[in-house]
Amino acid sequence: MRHDDRERKKGASEMLVLALLEGGDRHGYEIARRIGERSEGALRYGAASLYPLLYRLERRGLIDGRWVEKAGQRRRRFYRLTPAGRRELTRLRSDWRRFLDAVARVAELGRA
Repeated sequence: MRHDDRERKKGASEMLVLALLEGGDRHGYEIARRIGERSEGALRYGAASLYPLLYRLERRGLIDGRWVEKAGQRRRRFYRLTPAGRRELTRLRSDWRRFLDAVARVAELGRA
């Protein structure tokens, strides 16, 4: 992955995780899998990058995590969006829309 791709991914990571949790509680592996699926493989998250992000979001009060044990399965930590996380998601979406609109105007993407 190129350096600029890593920086772009880092800047979008919080929004992507919060957006997926908007649809319901999910565990880390499912979050990573859905990001990969929805991005058609363009974005991939491994444990080394996803779990530190989840822990940071939890420390900031944007998500809550809880351990769930099911018979015959290993225990998993499920995360859910908090009210503060919903507000942050709204703010991040707005910021990204403004940023992408500005890039499109400058690069004349609508003319391609």
